Amino acid sequence: MVANLLLLGLVVFTALAFDFSNGFHDTANAMATSIATGALTPRVAVGISAALNFVGAFLSLKVAATIATGIVDTSAISLTVVFAGLVGALAWNLTTWYLGLPSSSSHALIGGVVGATLIAAGSSAVKGGEIVSHVLIPAVLAPLAAIAVATLGTLLVYVITRRVPGALRTRGFRLGQIGSASLVSLAHGTNDAQKTMGVITLALITGGAIGRDAGTPLWVIVASATAITAGTCIGSWRVIRTLGKGLTEIETPQGFAAEGTSAAVILASTHFGFPLSTTHVCAGSIVGSGLGKRLAEVRWNLAGRMAAAWLVTLPSAALVGAIAWKGADTIGGDVGVTAVAVAALLLGCALYAASRRSRVTAANVNEEWTGGLKPAERTREPVT
Repeated sequence: MVANLLLLGLVVFTALAFDFSNGFHDTANAMATSIATGALTPRVAVGISAALNFVGAFLSLKVAATIATGIVDTSAISLTVVFAGLVGALAWNLTTWYLGLPSSSSHALIGGVVGATLIAAGSSAVKGGEIVSHVLIPAVLAPLAAIAVATLGTLLVYVITRRVPGALRTRGFRLGQIGSASLVSLAHGTNDAQKTMGVITLALITGGAIGRDAGTPLWVIVASATAITAGTCIGSWRVIRTLGKGLTEIETPQGFAAEGTSAAVILASTHFGFPLSTTHVCAGSIVGSGLGKRLAEVRWNLAGRMAAAWLVTLPSAALVGAIAWKGADTIGGDVGVTAVAVAALLLGCALYAASRRSRVTAANVNEEWTGGLKPAERTREPVT
């Protein structure tokens, strides 16, 4: 019984570590475009995002329920399986963070859990139909919808404001971006924080701490919201740099259109309980904002790299999850789980140490994008 409680505690800790990584990995989703256009300074943007991520985590539990009971058969898996799945997700998150690639934390988590379940309990324990309908189909449709809506929205924004002086338009949309970026952060909290709630609830059910129909305990909601908020406060400036101006040069009307599109798509998916990739949606919206502005350039080579990372996220995280379970099972008992935990910790430390050699900070991202100018000094935009 004591050993089971210790393992359950390790699983919960690992889940919260993943949630923390989700927070700093996905800060870019909500705030990269607002920072790029000067609507918000980097630190203010991250602070707003963190606060609204926390609030958003309390607004819905449908996604948490999908993760907890809709991906794998809870009666066929063990705590070690859940732990191995989390290790797979965390390893992928850290790797893509180091590379500065905006990958999907959601798909990493689902892939890790599914990979560990497949090798431990067989394909019968994986709910393939649910994964197709709730994960794979939305993964394809959501970014395409975001591209289409953001393209149309950006086009309309420029048409409607074509007679507005450039400086006035910039100031107006800069204010609008504060609201639209805040809404994206709120939407992110309603979707992404719930994924960790779902996997902790899955662990509690598997460990016999709660019944299958008990729902998500309040302490799990609070802990998950706190972890993702703490991660958001740190912010991944590597990923922010990629999304902010890597895909296309963003002006304030484009940023407003992209953020409004992202918030609408994410909130709609949360309503239906789809564990959507907010990264896919936000990147799609940014591409759409580039397509919707006349003469704007979309850097398709970077978009292709991101799409490739998206395609391999599920299988890569699944492979690591399967390897983690096999390693723990081969060594056996608590020693095996401890060995896997130590290996994951060493990977995280190695990536962090490597990142320090080419450190990306809020200050140098801001300097790179603004040339050191204050927001008030950057009100002039080219005539379109």
